[in-house]
Amino acid sequence: MNMYFEGYGYRGSTFEQTYRCYPASFIDKPQLESGDKIIMPPSALDRLASLHIEYPMLFEVRNAAAERTSHCGVLEFIAEEGMIYMPYWVMQNLLLREGDMVFIKNANLPKGTYVKLQPHTTDFLDISNPKAILEETLRNYSCLTTGDSIMVAYNNKGYYIDIVETKPASAISIIETDCEVDFAPPLDYKEPERPKPTAPPSADPAAEAQDEEEPKFSPFTGPGRRLDGKPAKDLDASSSSPAKRQANATNSVQPSAASTPQITAPRKTTGKLVFGSGGSQSSKGTEKVPDKDAKEDPKKEEPKFSAFTGKKYSLKG
Repeated sequence: MNMYFEGYGYRGSTFEQTYRCYPASFIDKPQLESGDKIIMPPSALDRLASLHIEYPMLFEVRNAAAERTSHCGVLEFIAEEGMIYMPYWVMQNLLLREGDMVFIKNANLPKGTYVKLQPHTTDFLDISNPKAILEETLRNYSCLTTGDSIMVAYNNKGYYIDIVETKPASAISIIETDCEVDFAPPLDYKEPERPKPTAPPSADPAAEAQDEEEPKFSPFTGPGRRLDGKPAKDLDASSSSPAKRQANATNSVQPSAASTPQITAPRKTTGKLVFGSGGSQSSKGTEKVPDKDAKEDPKKEEPKFSAFTGKKYSLKG
């Protein structure tokens, strides 16, 4: 059976009512700011009792103009008729101002099993024991709604924390329940900058220019040497092409015709090294032979050994 109480607007078997909302600072109830409970008029209590709504009483609070919804509990029924008082942070979540109209409806919420929180600032984590402070604060709360920002008061300072996720529903009751709590990084948290890796040598333009200036490996480079020991005046030491180096190597191998007119090389072939008695003998080695013979002294020659030399003797005497 639907019932309607004239003057209060109560309809049906559920509690639904619209009130003008005001912050808790309008009455002497500072403890409201440390929880999620509101103060309602006495007529609301009568209606709730007639509907046999049991404690804890939980409500859905909605700002239809901004399409914002949250949930809360009730502390007392002492407000003036047509008015309710609520924590200021709840009004901020609902985008409400003083005297705005808010829709109230009773709700049944499941007991929470998991909640993920995200502090607004990192200084909340600087508290000596933030977990204990949070547990103490949540004792004053009846429910949590995903998307809300609750306020934790500590040392005359308010720390705002976002409700990122709740399970098993988007709105849960936290009265007499064991709830797992997880933390997300604070909103103003910045990861420490990683040291920049040193740039490789190729990334440095100056290093690249230096690498380009460094000569590459070239085989068979360097000054030429003649096999006869004479200085190679006709070699071009600065030549770098393989053809010039091959020609220089050929010229350095061939002995000078002016210095060794008496030696011929019948087996010698242009551009090749010939090893043997006919091609690689130098005039220097040939010229040393007569010099050695000229310097030898015949007096110093030792007599060769000759067997059975000397006087003869007869056995007969």
